[in-house]
Formats: sequence, C-alpha cells, structure tokens
Amino acid sequence: MDPVWDPMWLAVRYLLDRACCRARAALDGNPESGALTLEWLVIAGILVGAAALTATFLRSKISEWEGKIP
Repeated sequence: MDPVWDPMWLAVRYLLDRACCRARAALDGNPESGALTLEWLVIAGILVGAAALTATFLRSKISEWEGKIP
C-alpha cells in the first residue's frame, strides 16, 4: 500500500502536524495562543506510541491468521 494513503500514516502525520502547530503557537509567546504543557506532549507521545505498537501487533497477527486460511 502506498504510504501516502495508509490510514495509520495519515493519522500519525495529522497528530504530529497538530503537535508542531501547537508547539509553535506556545513558543511564540502570545498569551492567547493557548497552553501547551509538557504533560500534554508526554500524553500525546504515549498515545502515538501505543497506537503504532497496536497497529504493528495487529498487522502481524492478521497476517498470521490469513496464513491459516485454506
């Protein structure tokens, strides 16, 4: 599958783009830009890591199960 259209890649790319955008806004110094704290960055990183691990695990299991189908 083309990585450009892979749903997991699109979701991860969207989350990374949002994090970069929010980080730029927070580092801009504008008090109305909204708060971006280290806790939220850690939580986002954990969620992205967990989603990537789950997708990798499920992809391997599905391939394994497909091999068992006669």
